Amino acid sequence: MADKLIVLNPRGFAPKVSRKPLAPRLSTLDGKTIYLVDCRFDDSDVFLRQMQAWFAEHLPSANTVFKPISSVYLKGDPATWEEIKACGEAAIVGVGH
Repeated sequence: MADKLIVLNPRGFAPKVSRKPLAPRLSTLDGKTIYLVDCRFDDSDVFLRQMQAWFAEHLPSANTVFKPISSVYLKGDPATWEEIKACGEAAIVGVGH
């Protein structure tokens, strides 16, 4: 029993997380452009298309834009986020089921 055994702790240490405040709510969606962002996660596109139909029926004064991101949800898409900042007032990001 002269051998030495090294054991590692599998728990790890969580990184520090800094809080960010939520975006302020819009007072109304009338006349606003709302982006429905498909992050290409399982069936998020189906749900967002249903949401777009709901808006058309129940809140036709709001303009909805269905916008798939350019790649998969694991990769960033700065161009889409810049488009939403420039052309939209709100975004709903669909991340699947």
